[in-house]
Amino acid sequence: MDLVARLAGRFLFCTSFVVPATVIIFGQSFLTCGHVHAEDFVNPTVVAPSTAPAIDGEQAAIIKGRELEANHMWGEAIRHYEKATREFPESVGLYQRMVISRLHHDVNRRYQDQSYLASIRELSTTQALDLYSEILANLQTHYVEDVDWARVLIHGTASLEVALSEEKFVDRLLGSADPQRVEAFRQTIHHKLQGRSTATRFDLRASAAFVAAEANAELGLSGTATVLEFLSGAVSTLDPYTRLLSPMQLEEMFSNIEGNFVGLGLELKAKTDHLQILSVIEKGPAEEIGIRGGEKIIAVEGIRTDEQEPGYVADLLRGPEHSYVAITVVGTDGTQRDVNVQRRRVEVPCVENVHFVDPVTRVGYLRLTNFQKTTTRDVERALWDLQRQKMQSLIIDVRGNPGGLLSAAVEVADRFMSDGRILTTRGRNVRENFDYAAHRPNTWNVPLAVLIDGDSASASEIFAGAIADSGRGVIVGETSYGKGSVQGIFRMQSATFGLCLTTAKFYSPSGRAISHNGVVPTVPVASTHIAARPDDEGRLTLDTEDAVLQKAIEQLSGRNMISRLP
Repeated sequence: MDLVARLAGRFLFCTSFVVPATVIIFGQSFLTCGHVHAEDFVNPTVVAPSTAPAIDGEQAAIIKGRELEANHMWGEAIRHYEKATREFPESVGLYQRMVISRLHHDVNRRYQDQSYLASIRELSTTQALDLYSEILANLQTHYVEDVDWARVLIHGTASLEVALSEEKFVDRLLGSADPQRVEAFRQTIHHKLQGRSTATRFDLRASAAFVAAEANAELGLSGTATVLEFLSGAVSTLDPYTRLLSPMQLEEMFSNIEGNFVGLGLELKAKTDHLQILSVIEKGPAEEIGIRGGEKIIAVEGIRTDEQEPGYVADLLRGPEHSYVAITVVGTDGTQRDVNVQRRRVEVPCVENVHFVDPVTRVGYLRLTNFQKTTTRDVERALWDLQRQKMQSLIIDVRGNPGGLLSAAVEVADRFMSDGRILTTRGRNVRENFDYAAHRPNTWNVPLAVLIDGDSASASEIFAGAIADSGRGVIVGETSYGKGSVQGIFRMQSATFGLCLTTAKFYSPSGRAISHNGVVPTVPVASTHIAARPDDEGRLTLDTEDAVLQKAIEQLSGRNMISRLP
């Protein structure tokens, strides 16, 4: 049975993208707030702590974020502001800075994406405008909130302003232009648009076409590049999860859904000055040349992670199937080596580390890394393997799981619930409203514990929330991330681009909103290193060193915990 939800030809995808952040819809534009000015986009200033007589927590967070911005550490700035907005959810200033950092971050990512650059070369300005119109039509029809066209235009304009301040954009498209003319044009974009109508999405197309013509006449800037900035800014500032997908990103998205992709077979996490290798996929190209979990990547194609943001360097790992990439790896013993790794199609396991964590009381364990098309099948296979070995109870670990397919999360929850509601979704469009319920057949009645942490997001929260609200199992760990929205993946017709669009919000069986709240554990335990994952020194963590796992074993071992049977 195909477990992927297909509605109007699209996938329902629940995951954290790029940099996790809480969903906060703009109440007003950061450019129309009296204390925020257009120059803040390109000249972030740092206020020295000593200049302020007293600094509260919110001010201190802004000062620290501005320091990251001044050093062009956009990824770190986004993560910092995202964390700060959780602590100060009403702060308009923090959210504005996070969005500004995201605009800078995104333009740098786009202009090292070869498929995006190819689109600029291949699409005419008219074709780019058609793509813009198609995207706006999807926002009008499917976006979870009402769309303010004036705000959409402002944010698109802001994206172009940011792009004109970034070296990657200018070097690619305006290398021979006079820098003073570029800066003068950047400063006047908003003035050029004053008085133009924003009543409909058709007005926005006309305004984008107007600025594209002006930029081409004054700077020689590609009209296609100008329109794509209007488009990218309009989409990426709606919320942290809505985004334009380049041809390469669209292909990768569907590869992730299918459970395979072209790559090296590595799971990475960007650190301050390196890429930490969390795990290596069995039989993948990285494993074949001896790369191991716990090691670090410090350079890709000669670009060092201590000189460029690690997230940008990680993008260089992408490339055509069967091509090679040069990387510098540091082993857990500190030794450094240079290797060439072939990019190949890799099957991505979503279930890993299946074993008994307590052989005496037969407590089984499996870790879910994501929810993809094969997840339900792979979970069922792991359960039968444990059952044949006389499993008495089970721990499912979704710590660090960013999400995936909504349908996969519902199906996995259904395997452990004989009846009752699993999930409710609600959107502005009534076609996004669904109630998912459990079905009696094929239910596993084994005593159950679910492990969660602050990085368990979206589809993970669907699963954990259903288990928690139904009383089906014990939830151990820390409160989950709190991303309660659903994204639909749309293929565009006018160009080979995609749109990842927030279409609905979801609620646990009790009706509790997951957004900003997360799933609260029944047994709180402070986060530790995850079993079989690297610790801070790169050494793989043992089961006995994982405090959250040990507490779950304690909850299950020797206790008569069963599901509620009818």
